Amino acid sequence: MKKNSKALKISGAILAAIVGLLILFALFDWNMLRPYINRKVSETTGREFAIQGNLDVKFHRGLDSETGWRRYVPRPYVSVEDIRMSNPAWSTVGNQMATAKRVDVGFRILPLLGKEFVITDLRLAEPNVALQRRKDGSNSWTLKDNGPSEWEVDIQRLAFSTGRLRYLDEAIDLDLRADAKSINGNTTPAAPGAQPYGLAFTLSGKYNKAPVTGGGKAGAVLTLTGSDIKFPVEANADIGGNKISVKGTLDDPKTLSGMDLQLKLAGPSMADLYPLTGVLLPETPPYSTHGRLLGEKNDADAWTFTYQKFSGKVGASDIAGTLSYSQRKPRALLRGELTSQQLRLADLGPSVGADTGAGTKQAGKVKAPPAGKALPVDEFDTSKWGALDADVKFTGKRIVRTNDIPLQDIVADLHMKDKVLRLTPLQFGMAGGQVISNISLDGRQKAIDAQARVAARHLKINRLFPKLESMRGSFGEINGDAALAGKGNTVASMLASSNGEMNAVVTEGSVSKFVLELAGLNVANAVFVKVFGDKQINMNCLAAEAAVRNGRANVQRFVLDTDEAVVDVSGYVDLAQEQLNLDVRPKTKGTRIFSLRTPLYAKGTFADPDVGPYKGPLALKAGAAVALAAVSPLAAVLPLVNVSKVPDTNCKAAIAEAEKKPQVRELPKSVGKK
Repeated sequence: MKKNSKALKISGAILAAIVGLLILFALFDWNMLRPYINRKVSETTGREFAIQGNLDVKFHRGLDSETGWRRYVPRPYVSVEDIRMSNPAWSTVGNQMATAKRVDVGFRILPLLGKEFVITDLRLAEPNVALQRRKDGSNSWTLKDNGPSEWEVDIQRLAFSTGRLRYLDEAIDLDLRADAKSINGNTTPAAPGAQPYGLAFTLSGKYNKAPVTGGGKAGAVLTLTGSDIKFPVEANADIGGNKISVKGTLDDPKTLSGMDLQLKLAGPSMADLYPLTGVLLPETPPYSTHGRLLGEKNDADAWTFTYQKFSGKVGASDIAGTLSYSQRKPRALLRGELTSQQLRLADLGPSVGADTGAGTKQAGKVKAPPAGKALPVDEFDTSKWGALDADVKFTGKRIVRTNDIPLQDIVADLHMKDKVLRLTPLQFGMAGGQVISNISLDGRQKAIDAQARVAARHLKINRLFPKLESMRGSFGEINGDAALAGKGNTVASMLASSNGEMNAVVTEGSVSKFVLELAGLNVANAVFVKVFGDKQINMNCLAAEAAVRNGRANVQRFVLDTDEAVVDVSGYVDLAQEQLNLDVRPKTKGTRIFSLRTPLYAKGTFADPDVGPYKGPLALKAGAAVALAAVSPLAAVLPLVNVSKVPDTNCKAAIAEAEKKPQVRELPKSVGKK
C-alpha cells in the first residue's frame, strides 16, 4: 500500500509538472524572446534576421500521415509572422533574401537531446525569395561559415500556398522570376504513385537579353520522408528562344535521387543549350526533339541522365536515338547511338568548321571566305572540348551536301577524350562507291594538330558529275588514297600547312570525247561533235600522284591514256595561297585536221581559275600559217595538221606505282620552302 501510494504521488507530481509546463507554455509571452532570437540568428548567419510580427508556441497532435505512436504525441508548433532575412550588401535583387508573411514549424522535442532538430512540418505563407549569383561564382545564399555544426537539421515536410522567387545569375545572363499559387488538386495522379497537383506557377524574365516566359504546375506538399516518393511536375518555358517542356515525376525529392520526365526541346541552335545543361553541342540550325529523360544519382552524388528513344529534326535533317550523359571526374562522358534517314551537312557544317549551306547562316555564325578565297574559314571552337569526353556512334541512310553528290550509308564513330577528337572510322557511300577515313583533331594546343587518312574505292565516273550532260554516258571506276597532316583551327589553315601524299587511279572506262577534244583543242572535231552529237572514248587508264609539302601539292605523275590521246599534267596546286599552276599537255594518237596541238595552262585562284592555251605556241603556228598562205592557200593548213603518233602508256606500271599507300611525312622546317 505504501509503495502504491508513493508511486501515485510521483505520477501525480509528474502530471502536475506537465500540466504546469503546458499552462506556462500557453500563458508565456513568447514575443519576449524575439530580440534574443533576432540577435542570435543574425550573429550566426552574418545577415540581418528579424521576426517583426507575433511569435507564438502551441502544442498539436502529430500528423495523420505518420504511423505508430508518434502521431499521438503532442509536439510544439512555433508560429512567427512577418519574418525576413537580408541579402548581402552587394546584392542588386533587393534588400531581403527571404521574407514570409507567416511561418509555422512543427518539431519533435526528444531528438533535441541528441542535438538533432527534426522538423516534421514546415509551412510557409506568401514566401518571397530573391537569390543572386555573380560572374565570379559567389552567391547570396551562402551564409557565414561558423565551422562544422554539432546540430543536424532534418526537414520532413514542406508546404506553401502562394509565393514568389527571383533568381539572377550573372554567369549565364539569366534573370528569372516565378510566381506560385494554390490550385485544387487534380484527383488523377500525374503518374502512378504520385501525389496530385496542388500548385500552379508562371515564369518570366530574361536570358541573354531574350525574354523568358512559361509556367506549369506541381505538387502542393513536398514530402521529404520515406523512399519511392514521386513528386509531380509539369512545366513549359521559352528560355532564350529554346522551348522546353517537361512532364513527369521527381524521385525522393529530399535528396532528389532520380527523375522520369517526358522532355521536349526546340530552339534556334543546339549550342545555345550549353549554359543551361553544361553539355557541349554543335552550332545547328533550328532544332526540335522529344523523348524520355531519365535521371539517376549514384552513391557519389553524381548524376547520369539518359535521353531515351528520342526523335527530332535539325534543320531539314531527322535524328533519333539514345544519349547518356554521366557526371564524372575529371570530365563528364557523353555516349550513345544516333540514326538518321536524311542528314544535311548544311545543318551541321559549322561544327566541323565548314560553310556548307545557307541553312546555317544565321546571326553571323558562319564566316564567308575572304574575297578571292574558296576554302572554308570557319574556326573549330576548341575552348569547350575539355568539358566532356564522348563515345557516340552515328549511322545514316543519306547525307545531302548542298548542290553536290549525296552520300549514303554513313557510319561515324566519334570519340572525344582529353580534347582529342577522333572519327574512327568515318565511312560513307559516294557515287556508287565507298569512302573510308580516319580523322584525328588534337585540340590540346592553340593550333589543332590534324591528321586524316582517306581511302576511296569504286567511285563511278558518271556519278561524280551528275549535272554534266556529256559525262552521263561515261563509265569506269576511280580508286584513290590520301594521307595528310596539318595544323590550324580552320580547314583552310590545316590544308595550308599540310604534308602528306595523295594518289588516284582509273583502270578502265570511257569518257566523253567532247571533253577530251576540248582538252586537246581539236577544233574541227569539237565542232563536229557539238553539231552531230557526242560519243564515248575508251579510257585505258588514269594514274595520278601528288606529294604535299607545307601546303603545296606537287604533281609527281598525272597521265590519262585513251584510244585517241594521251594527256600529261605537271605543276602544283598551292593550298596556302589557293593558287593553280598546272601545265596540261595533250598528245593525239592519230592524224587530226585543224588540231592546234598546243599545251594548256590552268592558273589563277580556286575561286576564279583561268584555263586556256599558251599564247606563244599559238602565235608561232598562226605566223607559220600566214607565211605559207602567201605561197599557197592550201599550204596554210599544214601547221594545223597533226600526223604524229604518241606511244601507248604502260598502264599496268603506272597504276602499280600510283597505288602505293600514301604516307604522312613529318618534314623539317627547311623542307618545302617556296
